[in-house]
Amino acid sequence: MAVERLFKDDATEEKGDRARMASFVGAVAISDLVKTTLGPKGMDKILQSTGRGHKVTVTNDGATILKSLHIDNPAAKVLIDISKVQDDEVGDGTTSVVVLAGELLREAEKLINAKVHPMTIIAGYRMAAEYAHNALLNRTMDNKQNPDKFRSDLMNIAMTTLSSKILAKDKEYFAELAVDAVLRLKGSTNLEAIQILKKAGGSLKDSFLDEGFILDKKIGIGQPKRIENAKILVANTAMDTDKVKIYGARVRVDSMAKVAEIEAAEKQKMREKVQKIIAHGINCFVNRQLIYNFPEELFADASILAIEHADFDGIERLALVTGGEIASTFDDPESVKLGRCKLIEEIMIGEDKLIHFSGVEMGQACTIVLRGASEHVLDEAERSLHDALCVLSQTVNDSRVLLGGGWPEMVMAREVDDLARKTPGKKSHAIEAFSRALQAIPTIIADNAGLDSADLISQLRAEHHKEKSNAGIDVISGGIGDMEKLGISESFKVKQAILLSATEAAEMILRVDEIITCAPRRREDRM
Repeated sequence: MAVERLFKDDATEEKGDRARMASFVGAVAISDLVKTTLGPKGMDKILQSTGRGHKVTVTNDGATILKSLHIDNPAAKVLIDISKVQDDEVGDGTTSVVVLAGELLREAEKLINAKVHPMTIIAGYRMAAEYAHNALLNRTMDNKQNPDKFRSDLMNIAMTTLSSKILAKDKEYFAELAVDAVLRLKGSTNLEAIQILKKAGGSLKDSFLDEGFILDKKIGIGQPKRIENAKILVANTAMDTDKVKIYGARVRVDSMAKVAEIEAAEKQKMREKVQKIIAHGINCFVNRQLIYNFPEELFADASILAIEHADFDGIERLALVTGGEIASTFDDPESVKLGRCKLIEEIMIGEDKLIHFSGVEMGQACTIVLRGASEHVLDEAERSLHDALCVLSQTVNDSRVLLGGGWPEMVMAREVDDLARKTPGKKSHAIEAFSRALQAIPTIIADNAGLDSADLISQLRAEHHKEKSNAGIDVISGGIGDMEKLGISESFKVKQAILLSATEAAEMILRVDEIITCAPRRREDRM
């Protein structure tokens, strides 16, 4: 008797080799998609949304590209997730992690075709990853104790991170901005205190770092333009008077005088609210919502600077950096925590007036003002700078540094090769495959720069068989260079995250031997 169908009609399942093939194809396709963006000469991608307005994004940030894709292949989704996690955890290396996982799977596919069992491959990969990790640990540099050397390490890391981005041509200038901003944080990894403000106009080179906080708002009419020793009340409350607040209520009156009375009552209610706010002893009131003319007038009479419609991101950050809290009721002045800063004034950036808070309570807060030709350039510049800031803030905490330019991969590949020679059995094939996958990263960096990768990698391999070699790919001259002299550095934390995440993701996809797709939900006929 035939076995009954286990799944619903439209559900599909793929087993064994077919499931594995589907996983490999998806993962390798995703890795091929982003690998052209790797390295200092990597290309950008244009992403066009299908939503209203067909928004266009031009980027070479791996996580941004992958986040925007709608993909049906489950293995590809695993890789997209690891790039997201890489972005959240360390901020950079989002492309490398996907490329490495893709290469590991590409190598695994060859082994599986040669009848090596997936579990054997996984065991080999695990041993190789541990060896590779130890090889990196032995070669890290740590200059935390020497502030000048540490600063130059941070500068090198920032320049290496930025060299593959849109900011590459002014990388020294932006590296300086990023390092100054991160060193102000004094070891905290809370990047909320660094505000990035984008203003179209000017060139990228006109960007600058400003201490304190800048709010993208104008100061209202007839209000003080400059306030010293500001006490700031940050609020999210309704300050509009001209509607009866009970929706659906109807008021019937028999004369115009009664309408005037209702209006007067509303005005009186508003006046009482404003007086409660003034009773806090403040000289600056920042509100998330609108402030109508009447309360604005009352604030101006009390020479209080009132700022309306401060966007939510702005107001939360303002509360954070001035040390205040967002309030919505004002009956008890004791319970409200006010923000403080030394000076509030109006400044001009390009054509726009903005409000500048300087000498804020949280001394490490600062604002990076980005200028650029268009919104697209500014968005990409912000993503690039965000990567650099993340990597730097992580490096300030874990100050171990490695050389860059394909050097770490070659160091790991060499150690892993040695391990493969010592290991008996089929595992050694998997360990060799791991070493080949690592060497794929410098190969891709060279290919993207239009160099002869086969020649360069063989030269690199020869160099790395000498003791303590610093050789890596010098993309600018198109040959092999000494990474220490060229000042190409990377953060150990980023490399470690790339290695471990990529290996785990590859391992997870390798374990799959069946893909079950659920039946889609049917719409019920409600006729």
